[in-house]
Amino acid sequence: MTEFVTFCRNVFIPVTNVCRNNCRYCTFKRSPDDPEAKLMTMEEIAPILEEGQKAGCTEVLFTFGEYAEDIPEYKEWLDEMGYSSTIEYVAELCKKAIDIGLLPHTNAGVLNYTELETLKSFNASMGLMLETTADVDAHLDCPGKIPSSRIKTIRYAGQLEIPFTTGILVGIGETLDDRINSLQLIDDLHKEYGHIQEVIIQNFKPKPGTEMGEWPAPTEEEMMQTVLVAREILSDDIAVQVAPNLIEPYILVQCGANDLGGVSPTTIDWINPEAEWPEIEELRQSIRDVSLRERLPIYPKYIKNGWYSEELAGLIETLADEEGYRKV
Repeated sequence: MTEFVTFCRNVFIPVTNVCRNNCRYCTFKRSPDDPEAKLMTMEEIAPILEEGQKAGCTEVLFTFGEYAEDIPEYKEWLDEMGYSSTIEYVAELCKKAIDIGLLPHTNAGVLNYTELETLKSFNASMGLMLETTADVDAHLDCPGKIPSSRIKTIRYAGQLEIPFTTGILVGIGETLDDRINSLQLIDDLHKEYGHIQEVIIQNFKPKPGTEMGEWPAPTEEEMMQTVLVAREILSDDIAVQVAPNLIEPYILVQCGANDLGGVSPTTIDWINPEAEWPEIEELRQSIRDVSLRERLPIYPKYIKNGWYSEELAGLIETLADEEGYRKV
């Protein structure tokens, strides 16, 4: 079992819930004509960033629906705000976050090389869940969930030397062989570029009202098996992450998981709003006899190797200790 388990204190910002994909398990997406559809303004976001910084957070997670610009009504919203694309807007949000004292981590869905390059200077790390290399019914009518498209984005991130998070979603119709293939592909990309800092092994949680609302969740045994397989396949310098608000973490730590991801003291999990974040002390207690250590969104290895921009250097030096973890 691992010597210690890491986590990061973050602020979760859902920039927009408009999305081009139609995942059968999602409750996040809204159409522009839905009263709950939104594109958060800078004036709405800045106070949330400030509150998170005051609460001791080091990361802001910017997440949003994929290529919402494909939807004309959303494009009009952006135009009214003076931006030509969501990426252009998020780059400005990242700059604001850095000024406030938070390190951005953007999870934007599928991006091309130029879009990743645009965001690189203003992000300590970035992410995209692979989910699975299999073609599953859960991803029908989801152009952004075509495995080859997601693999291409992860590869581009490697070429750009972006510290990167990816992962698999367990229980959406894939087989054990599919999980093994997905993990092997991730590790192959890491061996080529060295950029995968963590792989999330996330358990599918059926949500009432969705097409997969009655779909069975993966069992505890399946999750333990998947974490064991991940730890066997993945290179030693890749962290295996599990979500402590979605599953009891200790059993998976015993199987080789060594990171608990981002946990927010000020914002909810907008993708799984029904699942509350544990308090930091609860997090500590949940892993029992294993030590808990706080990190930044960029892992120590990538701080040591200088995988960050001048725009982020001062903030990273302020927040990181000599080993590259969160300064106490």
